[in-house]
Amino acid sequence: MTSRQPLPHARLGLAAIFGSTFLELIGYFMLLPLLLLRLKGADVSSTVAGLFAACGWAGIFLFTPFSSWVAQQLGRRPALWLAAAVPALASLGFALTDDLALWFMLELLAGAASGLRWVLAEAVVAEFAPPGQRGRYVGLFETMVGTTFVIGPAILVWVGPTSITALWVAIGFIFAGLLWTFLVPEMPPAADARTSPVGIRGVWHALVQHPVIMMAGFIGGFFESGVTSILPLYGLALGLTAASAALLVAASGLGSALMMFPVGLVADRFADQAAGRRQCMLVLAGVTLAATIALPMVAQIGWLAWPVVFLWGGAGGSLYTLAMIDIGARETGVTLVNSTAVLVLTYTFGSMAASAASGFLLQWSPVAGFSALLAIVAGLGCLGLWRTRRVRPLPVR
Repeated sequence: MTSRQPLPHARLGLAAIFGSTFLELIGYFMLLPLLLLRLKGADVSSTVAGLFAACGWAGIFLFTPFSSWVAQQLGRRPALWLAAAVPALASLGFALTDDLALWFMLELLAGAASGLRWVLAEAVVAEFAPPGQRGRYVGLFETMVGTTFVIGPAILVWVGPTSITALWVAIGFIFAGLLWTFLVPEMPPAADARTSPVGIRGVWHALVQHPVIMMAGFIGGFFESGVTSILPLYGLALGLTAASAALLVAASGLGSALMMFPVGLVADRFADQAAGRRQCMLVLAGVTLAATIALPMVAQIGWLAWPVVFLWGGAGGSLYTLAMIDIGARETGVTLVNSTAVLVLTYTFGSMAASAASGFLLQWSPVAGFSALLAIVAGLGCLGLWRTRRVRPLPVR
């Protein structure tokens, strides 16, 4: 891969992306558990609440294929502003209305904008990172994102998970992230802006190039974000209080925050780094399977829920991080944006599938059915990574 000169104002660009993402995600991970608890307080079924949680992921999933096209048309900096403004306005809508249909629409729009921001933020971090330090900055960025899984729910519990104050605090964080986004400096056009395929064609190209990496992204999304989004309902099904149920989300986020960066460092120590990343992915898929096998015992041993969700979050987040590092080691420019979009797409599909299916199973089969679903996904991931462990990766460009 050819070396790149550092971009002008790279330090400001990194600070702007890190800071704005940190603030917005704290608000998001306060807001989603709060909205789920409000739905349950209004006697909405777990199935409907699960579909609401999945709605945001559906917005991400539907809009992500067009992220590179929007960035190409508006420019990356204005596209980032748009992606931060829509969730901020949607959060106000949640405070001003109790109409369930409107909530679903707002969550879908906020999810679509979040998908755009997600893809652009990952690509911009890679672009602003100093030469030779992409892996370090991507790892730090993913770790920072993982900390918001912990900080958001923890602030929610501290403020009060059912208080109106918590809602406005969450909205405040999201608007602070919007304001911080305006610090992103001007970025030069990508060298391959006119030659790389964008939109659906670009997404298909990236999917064909990286099928196993994208499978790892699906498993990561399923366990890190999809299952995590439904953990408040899982906690209530176990008989936990609303505060303790919300803290299960923090336990999953803590796993993400503590495992992602060390896993990236371990992968860098292999002589063949591409093969090393594949081996690490296989181990992490095995960790998710082992944690899931222990799930039926949680009903009898309540404290076991905490290490189980910790491992789900940590292994899922680390799978995504390794996939992103692998793509970043191979590609640059718009091609990198397209591949990032596909990784986000598969991660989101995993998250959406977990949220919707888990909400249904928690209502009708909270022990056997819920455990079986998670075991099947983890087992298939292990099988796929095991069968392709000796497949030679594409050469780094």
